[in-house]
Amino acid sequence: MSAPAVEVNGLVIDVTLPDGTRKAIVEDVSFAIPKGEVLALIGESGSGKTTIALAMMGYSRFGARITADTIRVGDMRIDQLNANELPKVRGRRISYIAQSAAAAFNPSRPIMAQVIEPLLVHRLANRKEAEAKAIEIFRSLALPSPETIGRRYPHQVSGGQLQRLMAAMALITDPELVILDEPTTALDVTTQVEVLRTFKAAIAASGATAIYVSHDLAVVAQVADRIVVLKNGRTSEEGTAGQVLEAPSSDYTRSLLAAARPAIRPSADASEDKVLTVSAIEAGYGRITNGKPAIPVLSDVGFALKRGATIGVIGESGSGKSTLARVIAGLLPAAGGEVCLDGEVLPADMADRSREQLRRIQLVFQNADTALNPAHTVGEILSRPLAFYHQLKGGAAAARVAELLDLIRLPRGLETRRSTELSGGQKQRINLARALAAEPDVLLCDEVTSALDTVVGAAILELIDELRRDLGIATVFISHDISTVKAFCDNMLVLYSGTAVELSRQAKFAGAISHPYTRLLVDSVPDMDRTWLAQRAAVERAAMPGASLKNSAGEALCRFLPRCPVAIAGTCDAMPAPLREGEGQAILCHHTLANLSSAGLAEVS
Repeated sequence: MSAPAVEVNGLVIDVTLPDGTRKAIVEDVSFAIPKGEVLALIGESGSGKTTIALAMMGYSRFGARITADTIRVGDMRIDQLNANELPKVRGRRISYIAQSAAAAFNPSRPIMAQVIEPLLVHRLANRKEAEAKAIEIFRSLALPSPETIGRRYPHQVSGGQLQRLMAAMALITDPELVILDEPTTALDVTTQVEVLRTFKAAIAASGATAIYVSHDLAVVAQVADRIVVLKNGRTSEEGTAGQVLEAPSSDYTRSLLAAARPAIRPSADASEDKVLTVSAIEAGYGRITNGKPAIPVLSDVGFALKRGATIGVIGESGSGKSTLARVIAGLLPAAGGEVCLDGEVLPADMADRSREQLRRIQLVFQNADTALNPAHTVGEILSRPLAFYHQLKGGAAAARVAELLDLIRLPRGLETRRSTELSGGQKQRINLARALAAEPDVLLCDEVTSALDTVVGAAILELIDELRRDLGIATVFISHDISTVKAFCDNMLVLYSGTAVELSRQAKFAGAISHPYTRLLVDSVPDMDRTWLAQRAAVERAAMPGASLKNSAGEALCRFLPRCPVAIAGTCDAMPAPLREGEGQAILCHHTLANLSSAGLAEVS
């Protein structure tokens, strides 16, 4: 047998502690990757996935030290290269695709200049040759207008396109090893599918070997040939993707798989009174003229929420999910419509709301890192809402802080630490506790688990579910993770381009009858089946691509019309879509509910 393309033996990465001693954060990790195969590194946050992947480039964070019996890529011994030799390898023979393309690209430079930079820096081609090669890669990655997209700036392309452009930058030097670090985590499900498909095809075509870092096991199932499961910097299990996913040998791997398949929770015993009613919301940005913002985002969005119940809000990026939460909280005043709390119409702007009205609706932000003040201790963070809303200070506040830590299942000694000393899951629990300190009636959870790994995210969801049932808190749960929303929420609101296209009870959602857009979202969620990506048919072609969103009378038509595979000519492009209502379900569509069933759509199309 030929030697593997990548070989790692006895990898240890340690850091210096304040007392001068050293602590291993990665210990005795070994693996080998045959040429052309993809190895996935999976595990919880802090398990060492990214640390190990970056060590393949000879890179470690400040103060860390890499030692190993062997780190070999091709004929290179990475562990034996010095600081002057490593830059000649990085971006040339080993390339890296980061999680956030938006953060990795320079917003002030055209895309083409950045994509071809590795070729120019390593003197592998002149500018003309480099640009010609870039265009060919753009075409292979199914990017629109491959000849001209390089002239755009990063903010002028979508998130999925930017992620593929980063792949182009990584592949342009024909590297031997490509490291992909959570490259689809920040993407919505429909974009993720296309990016996964193009990534897998591009890596296979290039003949490169790859390391794929992820906590999403369903994604790993689609791309990996082999899997290394990591826990606390050590190997918990290693094997082929089929072995690890279908017959795991370790309890830890089994716990990861269980967390990736959330169980459907029974609907909460919600009271009959509606604590929150959102009606006919129009919202956006810029000057408001005749009740319409210059840049509209939400149009005629509404729902009602009972005390103790949960509604999930789903949709692609840009559908208006977070904007809806901001409107309810008063952070973005609505241009039209009403937000009512226990029948009382709330002022649109939070500046005009009373302290009591503010207390009753609390927002849990997506990113705890930016939501928590790094200069404050946990005790100080939790004491502020206690003083503001309940006038608690001194011993009374300290006692309540201790109760809040018990409530979110964190040790009481944590109140003296700063947020920078906490793990991602601990930060998100503190983020939640700060909202709970106000004792709200409504909790707005905006993508609260999107930055967390599967196990930690499942624990946070379990905590929120128990608290809202025990305390009777109504919850608006915003997410692009459809599996989680279906398992966690009593009702589901589907937004497309700022319009509510479906509102369904849990039992009805993703069942036989769905809006065509809902069906697209559900069908785009990766399955743990390793053949899912290959077997999944390409997205059905739109029946009327490029259709106008207004009819000849200037009336707004269905916003999904240009993408809908079952649009009806002479109807969908002529009249506004009617609201079809059935038991536990309301769908905005010209098709009848009978035709919207799987069988009905098959007959229509």
